[in-house]
Amino acid sequence: MATMATHGDFELPDFYYFPPFFTIQPVLSTREKQLGQWRELILKYHTDLKIKTLILHECPLFSNPTIQRSLSPAEIQVVLSDFISSGHGEWEDPAQKTRCKILWRKPDQLASDLYEWAVKNGYLGSVCTLYELHSGEDVNGMSFQGADEELIRRALKILEDQGKCTLFRGDTSEEDGIKFF
Repeated sequence: MATMATHGDFELPDFYYFPPFFTIQPVLSTREKQLGQWRELILKYHTDLKIKTLILHECPLFSNPTIQRSLSPAEIQVVLSDFISSGHGEWEDPAQKTRCKILWRKPDQLASDLYEWAVKNGYLGSVCTLYELHSGEDVNGMSFQGADEELIRRALKILEDQGKCTLFRGDTSEEDGIKFF
């Protein structure tokens, strides 16, 4: 595996160096596999590097100078449309489609992760803050560490609807409390 020098130690998969990867394939079964590889690459890259937004003109994944290949703007839209339909992304600017919010975990997955963390760490029946959930010491290495606050709120809403927590509003988002049941 090669390493992208401009982006730390992120390891690019071998298929990233296969020239046809940078051309949307015409055969449906091949294209579905290719788009699945793009989904995994985009998600892993942004999750590993804790990048919350993919900005089309700044994302280095769509071009591989080593093999002199790039996706065309239309192909990038195909890849991102598939990525978004998988539930791991949302357009921040639906009209322009230049900024994609990356959902490191889908809200329902994140809800499960949050509840599992609360159970394992003795938070059932006690209160923690929203800030603690995305930036606290107890969440090091968890899927929601550093996650977008709005995404955590969506996951908590799922838990609240399931009767597994309640959210208490504070004066600021850092003061918002969550009680797990």
